[in-house]
Amino acid sequence: MSALFIVRAQIVDPAVRDDFDRWYRDEHLPDALKAFNARRAWRGWSEVDSRVHYAFYEFDDLAGVQAIQGSDALKGLVAEFDRLWAGKVERTRDIVPSVQQVGD
Repeated sequence: MSALFIVRAQIVDPAVRDDFDRWYRDEHLPDALKAFNARRAWRGWSEVDSRVHYAFYEFDDLAGVQAIQGSDALKGLVAEFDRLWAGKVERTRDIVPSVQQVGD
Protein backbone atom coordinates (compact mmCIF):
# COMPACT_ATOMS: atom_id res chain seq x y z
CA MET A 1 0.00 0.00 0.00
CA SER A 2 1.03 3.60 -0.44
CA ALA A 3 2.86 5.77 2.09
CA LEU A 4 2.95 9.51 2.73
CA PHE A 5 5.83 11.79 3.58
CA ILE A 6 4.22 14.74 5.38
CA VAL A 7 5.85 18.08 6.11
CA ARG A 8 4.15 20.39 8.60
CA ALA A 9 5.40 23.97 8.51
CA GLN A 10 4.37 26.63 10.99
CA ILE A 11 4.82 30.29 10.19
CA VAL A 12 6.68 32.04 13.03
CA ASP A 13 6.90 35.44 11.33
CA PRO A 14 3.45 36.35 9.89
CA ALA A 15 5.07 38.83 7.49
CA VAL A 16 6.51 35.96 5.40
CA ARG A 17 3.30 33.93 4.87
CA ASP A 18 2.57 35.18 1.34
CA ASP A 19 6.20 34.83 0.22
CA PHE A 20 6.38 31.34 1.74
CA ASP A 21 3.15 30.33 0.03
CA ARG A 22 4.37 31.61 -3.34
CA TRP A 23 7.76 29.91 -2.98
CA TYR A 24 6.21 26.58 -1.95
CA ARG A 25 3.70 26.75 -4.83
CA ASP A 26 6.08 27.83 -7.58
CA GLU A 27 9.38 26.24 -6.55
CA HIS A 28 9.49 23.89 -3.61
CA LEU A 29 6.56 21.56 -4.21
CA PRO A 30 7.40 20.95 -7.89
CA ASP A 31 11.12 20.57 -7.09
CA ALA A 32 10.45 18.15 -4.23
CA LEU A 33 8.04 16.05 -6.29
CA LYS A 34 10.68 15.64 -8.98
CA ALA A 35 13.59 15.09 -6.56
CA PHE A 36 11.70 12.49 -4.54
CA ASN A 37 10.26 10.75 -7.58
CA ALA A 38 6.98 10.62 -5.66
CA ARG A 39 3.71 9.48 -7.23
CA ARG A 40 2.13 12.88 -6.52
CA ALA A 41 2.28 15.84 -4.16
CA TRP A 42 -0.21 18.33 -2.78
CA ARG A 43 -0.35 20.96 -0.05
CA GLY A 44 -2.74 23.10 1.94
CA TRP A 45 -3.19 25.53 4.79
CA SER A 46 -4.91 24.51 8.02
CA GLU A 47 -8.41 25.83 8.58
CA VAL A 48 -7.86 25.46 12.35
CA ASP A 49 -4.59 27.44 12.55
CA SER A 50 -3.83 29.75 9.61
CA ARG A 51 -0.11 29.64 10.44
CA VAL A 52 0.12 25.92 9.66
CA HIS A 53 0.92 24.56 6.19
CA TYR A 54 1.01 20.89 5.20
CA ALA A 55 2.69 19.26 2.23
CA PHE A 56 1.98 15.65 1.30
CA TYR A 57 4.14 13.46 -0.92
CA GLU A 58 2.63 10.12 -1.89
CA PHE A 59 4.80 7.11 -2.66
CA ASP A 60 3.88 3.67 -3.96
CA ASP A 61 5.11 2.06 -0.73
CA LEU A 62 6.97 2.67 2.51
CA ALA A 63 10.27 1.70 0.90
CA GLY A 64 9.93 4.67 -1.45
CA VAL A 65 9.61 7.11 1.45
CA GLN A 66 12.41 5.47 3.38
CA ALA A 67 14.69 5.72 0.34
CA ILE A 68 14.63 9.53 0.40
CA GLN A 69 15.51 9.82 4.09
CA GLY A 70 19.12 11.00 4.33
CA SER A 71 19.34 11.27 0.54
CA ASP A 72 21.20 14.05 -1.26
CA ALA A 73 17.85 15.15 -2.70
CA LEU A 74 16.31 15.65 0.74
CA LYS A 75 19.47 17.26 2.11
CA GLY A 76 19.46 19.78 -0.74
CA LEU A 77 15.81 20.67 -0.27
CA VAL A 78 16.27 21.02 3.50
CA ALA A 79 19.30 23.27 2.99
CA GLU A 80 17.34 25.53 0.64
CA PHE A 81 14.40 25.67 3.06
CA ASP A 82 16.70 26.55 5.94
CA ARG A 83 18.52 29.18 3.90
CA LEU A 84 15.28 30.99 3.07
CA TRP A 85 13.09 30.39 6.11
CA ALA A 86 15.29 29.73 9.19
CA GLY A 87 13.81 31.59 12.15
CA LYS A 88 10.70 32.47 10.15
CA VAL A 89 9.13 29.04 9.55
CA GLU A 90 9.49 25.90 11.68
CA ARG A 91 8.80 22.45 10.34
CA THR A 92 8.42 18.82 11.29
CA ARG A 93 8.26 15.72 9.14
CA ASP A 94 6.34 12.47 9.42
CA ILE A 95 6.11 9.20 7.52
CA VAL A 96 2.71 7.51 7.42
CA PRO A 97 2.21 4.16 5.69
CA SER A 98 -1.32 3.36 4.58
CA VAL A 99 -2.83 0.51 6.56
CA GLN A 100 -6.35 0.66 5.11
CA GLN A 101 -8.09 2.22 2.16
CA VAL A 102 -11.83 2.39 1.51
CA GLY A 103 -13.21 3.77 -1.76
CA ASP A 104 -11.25 5.63 -4.40
